[in-house]
Amino acid sequence: MTSDQKLLNKETWAVGLARFLQQNNAVEALRVDSESQKVSIATLGIVDMQALQANLTETIRLIESEVASAVPVGVTIETEESGGIRLQKPTCFTAPSLWHWRELEWPAAGAEEAEGTGEEWRLLGLLAGGCAVLGLSGWMVAYVEAAPPWLSVLFYIGAMIAGGWDAFEDAKEGLPKGELDIHFLMLAVAVGAALIGAWAEGALLLFLFSFSGALEHFALYRTRREIDSLFDAAPKSATLREPSGEERQVPVVAVNVGDVVVVKPGAQFPVDAEVIQGKSAADESNLTGEANPVSKIVGDTVFSGTINLWGAVDARVLRPVGESALQKVIRLIREAQHLKAPSQRFTDKFGTRYTVGILSLTTVMFFVWWLGFGIAPFVNSEAGFSAFYRAMTLLVVASPCALVLSIPSAILAAIAWGARHGILFRGGAAIEKMAEVDLVALDKTGTLTTGEMEVDSVESFPPGREREAAELAYSLEAHGSHPVGRAIKKYAKAQGLKPRAIDDFQAMSGKGVQGREGEALCVLGRRELLADGPLAEWIKDVAEPAPEFSENWILKDDLIARILLKDQIRTESQPILAKLKEMGVRTVMLTGDRRGAAESVGREIGIEEVRSGLSPDGKVEAIVDYSKNGYKVAMVGDGVNDAPSLAAAYVSVAMGARGSDAALEQSEVVLMKDRIDNYLAATDLSHRARLIIRQNLAIALGTVVLMVAAAILGWIPLSVGVFAHEGSTVVVCLNSLRLLFAKS
Repeated sequence: MTSDQKLLNKETWAVGLARFLQQNNAVEALRVDSESQKVSIATLGIVDMQALQANLTETIRLIESEVASAVPVGVTIETEESGGIRLQKPTCFTAPSLWHWRELEWPAAGAEEAEGTGEEWRLLGLLAGGCAVLGLSGWMVAYVEAAPPWLSVLFYIGAMIAGGWDAFEDAKEGLPKGELDIHFLMLAVAVGAALIGAWAEGALLLFLFSFSGALEHFALYRTRREIDSLFDAAPKSATLREPSGEERQVPVVAVNVGDVVVVKPGAQFPVDAEVIQGKSAADESNLTGEANPVSKIVGDTVFSGTINLWGAVDARVLRPVGESALQKVIRLIREAQHLKAPSQRFTDKFGTRYTVGILSLTTVMFFVWWLGFGIAPFVNSEAGFSAFYRAMTLLVVASPCALVLSIPSAILAAIAWGARHGILFRGGAAIEKMAEVDLVALDKTGTLTTGEMEVDSVESFPPGREREAAELAYSLEAHGSHPVGRAIKKYAKAQGLKPRAIDDFQAMSGKGVQGREGEALCVLGRRELLADGPLAEWIKDVAEPAPEFSENWILKDDLIARILLKDQIRTESQPILAKLKEMGVRTVMLTGDRRGAAESVGREIGIEEVRSGLSPDGKVEAIVDYSKNGYKVAMVGDGVNDAPSLAAAYVSVAMGARGSDAALEQSEVVLMKDRIDNYLAATDLSHRARLIIRQNLAIALGTVVLMVAAAILGWIPLSVGVFAHEGSTVVVCLNSLRLLFAKS
C-alpha cells in the first residue's frame, strides 16, 4: 500500500468514526487501530454496551467499503504512536481522568467467521467423502486373500484421519483449558476401537460423525444465508444534492440528518428520509416481507435498504444510518441469534461435566464387566464382547450430539424463516412463548386499523380560525411520530401551512402535547382535557363526532378548535381474529381512544372485548389483571404509549419496523408487515417450532436411553451403536431444516 493510499484509508476511518462518536452521547472518546484490529471506547457512567457494540460493528463494516469524505466538525482526531487514531469530543481537561476505557470486539472477525461457515460444510463434506472411500477400500481389501493385512489397516488409518480431522481441530482447542467435549469422546472411541482391532467400526464412527457435522454446518449455513441476505441489503453509498444543485456521491456513513439525498429509479434508498420532491413507489419486501409496491409522494417516509421502483425523488434525511429502520431490524436479528430459548438452556448443561461423567461411567463399567462379571478385558470371544469393546460402545451411545443440536438447530431455522417472511423474533424464548399465549391484547390505532390517519376537517369555535388552529397543531406535532401527528403534518404540508415557534414542548403521556407560543400556553389533545378543566360544562354541549372519526382539540388563549381524523379499519383483521378464537385464544382491544370509536371498530372486526379511554398506565393495569386471572397475555402495539404495556405482557409484539423505538425496544416479536395476519403466522411458526423441538428431544433422549441400556446389557455391537448415535444426529438436523423450508 502506498503512502497516499494509507493516508486515504486513515481519512476514511476518521470520517466514519467521528460520526459514530457524534451519534453516541455515551461515548467520550475512542481509539482504533484498523491494522491490528483493536478498538476501545471511553465512557462516563452506565452505558448500554450491547447497543454500542452493534452500532460500532455496522459503522466499521460501512467504513471498510467506503472512500474518504469531509471530516465532521466538533471532533478532535489524533494519530497515536502505534499508528492507530484517537478521536475525542470537546471536554474539560479533568474529564479524561474520569473516563472508563472499555475494549470492544472487532466486528470483522465475526464477519469472517460467518463467511467461513459457508465453506466449512463443504470441507467437512469432502473429508467425510474421503473417509467413506478409504474406509470402503479398507473393508474390500480385507476380503482379498492376496492382499497383505497391513494394507487394509493402512486404508482404515487414512479413513480415520480424514473423518477425525475436524474433531481433532475442535478438541485440541479445549484440551489445554481442561475442556472435554463430544469431539474428544468420538476420538477416544475411535482410538479405542483401533486398539482392539475394530478398525472398521472406528472408521465407520468417524465417517458418520464427520458426515453429521457437515450436515449440521450445512443447516447453519442455509439458516445464516437467509439472514445474511437482509444484511447485504444495507446501502453502502448515497448521492447528496448540494445547495447549489450539484450531486455528489458519498459513503452512506457520511450522510447527516437534514441532508438531501437523490435516489434514481432502481436504486436503494440509502437512509430513512422524507420525500420532498418527486413521486414514486418503493419495494419494501426486504424490510417488511410485503411484495406489493408502496406509493411514495411528497411528505411520505422512505426507508433505508428499500428500492425506488420508477420515479426519481429528492428526500430529506430523517435520522442517521445507524438508527434507520433497516439497521434496527439487523440489530434485532443479530440479538436473536445469541439469545437462547428456555429449553436450549437445558441442553447447555451438557458440557465438560457431562463428558467427564460419561468417561467416568465408562471406566467404572469396564471394571464392573471385567472384575465383577468376569468378562474378558480386551479380546472378544464366542461368549460375547470384551469389557473394553462394551465400554467403547457405551461411550458412543451416551454422547449427547443429537441432544445438543436438537434445540438450537430448530430455533435458528425458525428465526431465519421468520426473518424471510417479515417476522422477527428477539431470541428463542419468544419463539417458544408465543405458542403458550391464550389472550391477545391489541392496540387499536396502527394495529387493528391502518394507523395512517387522514385529517378530514378542522373546526373552530366560533368558526373562522381554522387555519390558525391547523398551524398550531402542525407546530405542536412537528416532532411527533404518532399516527395522529403524521396525519396532521401531512395535512399541513398539503395546505401549505407554516409552523409557528413553539417553546417548552412537553408530551402528556396518553393525553396529548403542549408547548408555548410566546407567553401563551398551547395544548393539543383528547376531549378529556377539556372535560377535566374549566371548559367541562361547555364541552358537554358539543356533540361527539361519528364513531369512525377521532378528534383532537386545540386550545390557546381564546382559541378553541378541533381536528377530525379518520383511520381505516384493517378489514383483513376479521378472519385472523376469528381464527384465533377457533384456536381458543381470547382477543381484547386496549385503546386510549374514546368508547364510541373503539366499539365501532370492535364490532366491525369481531373482537371479543373492548377497553377504551385507557392511559398507558391503564393498559398496564389491564395486562396485569388478565395475568392475575391466569392468562398468558401477548400485547400487540406500535406506539410510544404502548411500551409500558408491552413490557408488562408475557409476550410483547410490535407492529412493523415503522413502530416507535420505544415499542421496538420492549418487543420480543416484531411483525414487519403492518398487518395483524402476521401475528397468526408467528403463532403458527411458534407451534411448529415447539413441535419440532419436542420431536428432536424425543429422538435424541430416546436414542440415548435405549442404546445405553442395550450397551450395558451387551446386546449391541459397536457398529450398531455408531449408527444409532450418528443417525439420530442426522435425523435431528433434517427435522429442524423442515422449519426453514416450510410454506408461508
